[in-house]
Amino acid sequence: MTGPTSRPVRSAPGEPVTPVEPAPAEPAPAEPAPAEPEPDGAGPATDALPEPREAAPPSRAGRNLPLAIAVGLGMGGVVLLALLTVRQAWIGVLAVCAAVGTWELFGALHRSAGIRLSRVPVLVGGQAIIWLAWPFGNEGILGALVATVVGCFLWRMRLGAAGFVRDVGASMLVLVWIPLFMAFGTMLVVPPDGTGRVLTFLIVVICSDTGGYAAGALLGRHPMAPRVSPKKSWEGFAGSMVLGSVGACLSIVLLLHENWWFGLIVGPALVMTAVLGDLVESLIKRDLGVKDMGQTIPGHGGIMERLDSLVTAAPMAWLLLTVLVP
Repeated sequence: MTGPTSRPVRSAPGEPVTPVEPAPAEPAPAEPAPAEPEPDGAGPATDALPEPREAAPPSRAGRNLPLAIAVGLGMGGVVLLALLTVRQAWIGVLAVCAAVGTWELFGALHRSAGIRLSRVPVLVGGQAIIWLAWPFGNEGILGALVATVVGCFLWRMRLGAAGFVRDVGASMLVLVWIPLFMAFGTMLVVPPDGTGRVLTFLIVVICSDTGGYAAGALLGRHPMAPRVSPKKSWEGFAGSMVLGSVGACLSIVLLLHENWWFGLIVGPALVMTAVLGDLVESLIKRDLGVKDMGQTIPGHGGIMERLDSLVTAAPMAWLLLTVLVP
């Protein structure tokens, strides 16, 4: 673009034309002087914004791992205190866990699927199943189970026919999976060597979970059940088998004073049922569209996130230890 040009100004007739001087061009703005570099150790200017810090990457478990470990150790301490003082206190631990787990699963089913469950009969009957297994054994479990099923039918009938099969079926799932399976944990502690039996059961399942987590995190490449639990791998399952079997052999020798090779039967059987329980809970959560059953335990989610494998493995532990260690 060119600057302004001088043009003649027309004067009155008879007067000479006088040119107009062009206006002086405005000076271009001076470029700012480059900032002097800050000496070493000097911080940024006061009006500069600090760079945002990168968030710490989450653990592969998807949870606060240190908090989860601390809470897990605390729960283990409570169980050990109960078993090593008055072993029947273990039944009280089971009863509390069963009540909390039942309530969590009820809440998840109702919020996500609108299922109307027989809460009172399952909560009361579940406690009866667990406690009556101590003095009356199998007969106490069976009697309390039958009475609870009848109570669930009667409780749900008052709401009419719509959704009856769905609601009663869900109540039966909760009743059988949590309090009935936990009742076999009661049966483990009843014999004189009950403390050793319960510790053997717990050690094998904990070794299974630990071995599966470590091997899966370090070596996991081949998904085990991608449509159910994408994080589970065959390498993790192998780790569960190895560490669970080692834990079973050592526990049976040191705690129950039986042949070590019994652990080669108990270990793999408990590992398979424990993994099955974990997969079943994953299926339920996927079906309901929830991440956790609840928020009862800090760092873990709901209590069923910790009990799924233990609950499912309890009947198998009772059956095998009853046959192998009469």
